[in-house]
Amino acid sequence: MKDELHSLLPMLRKSRLVALKFLNSSAGYFLLILLAYLFGYFSASSSGHGGSPRQPSLVSPLPPAGAAAGEFFPQPRMADTSEIRTTPTITASTMIKEFRVTTRCAGRVPPEAVRQIVLDRVYDGTSPFQGFPPPHVSGLLRKKTIRGWGSYGAVFANLIRKVRPRVIVEVGTFLGASSIHMAELTRRLGLDAVILCVDDFRGWPGFRGDKFGFVRYVNGDVMLLYQFMQNAVYSNATGSVLPVPFSSGSALQKLCEWGVQADLIEVDAGHDFNSAWADVNRAYRILRPGGVIFGHDYFTVADNRGVWRAVNLFAKLNRLQVRTDGQHWVIDS
Repeated sequence: MKDELHSLLPMLRKSRLVALKFLNSSAGYFLLILLAYLFGYFSASSSGHGGSPRQPSLVSPLPPAGAAAGEFFPQPRMADTSEIRTTPTITASTMIKEFRVTTRCAGRVPPEAVRQIVLDRVYDGTSPFQGFPPPHVSGLLRKKTIRGWGSYGAVFANLIRKVRPRVIVEVGTFLGASSIHMAELTRRLGLDAVILCVDDFRGWPGFRGDKFGFVRYVNGDVMLLYQFMQNAVYSNATGSVLPVPFSSGSALQKLCEWGVQADLIEVDAGHDFNSAWADVNRAYRILRPGGVIFGHDYFTVADNRGVWRAVNLFAKLNRLQVRTDGQHWVIDS
């Protein structure tokens, strides 16, 4: 046995020399780095329970034998009823509240100051009728073309005699038949009234094909505002009527901010539900207490009786009564 060990010594020395030579080489150095990395990786992986990486437990461990109920596992917490907010019962009355107009306008300015306020804010203090018509449109206008719908109904005379308005706001003017008629009625009664005509004076898409082809276009700009003003000049109504040539939404909002309140408001613009609903709500904000708001097309079938639905809903939400006068609806504030 001793002889066999002595015979192995030279072989072991030789293997050791070969190993040392290999480790001193770049390949040996790389192998040591790789082995160290692998050793560290497997050591970290085996540090969890069961020799494998620890994973979140999906099933809780069983309780110790003999553990009382609730001693090991916490019992599910019952909902604290004191923390539960009960949802109020939704009724027609609570829903209606959300739609009522609550916005407050500026303090009311004196009726005699309204015309000048609008001139200052819209026309830089000068009348739009000054120097009218401008040369570039004078040859495009008719001397007089006053057309409308329901513009001469008895409701106008009835309400003007009743209210005796100093400030009238008309939402939807077109060619001015209603506003010019109201100007004549106030003049007969000796009333010094201003009639603000809110309209963007653009008509509607394709309106010139609906018997209004005489209203001219210049580079896409329809001459509806100018024809309305020409009708007011012809009718000697420029001292009463004053165009406010903007959308109803923006114009009524500004009148509200400026403290303009009307004694009488006529709403006769869009006949669909959404337009009528918006116009009536915005217009009512600038109606003085005791004033009257009214409008045309109460019985029209457009948009599934859009005006009728909008006016009736508005009256219901605000606890008001709707009455009719011919084709017009009337609401007293």
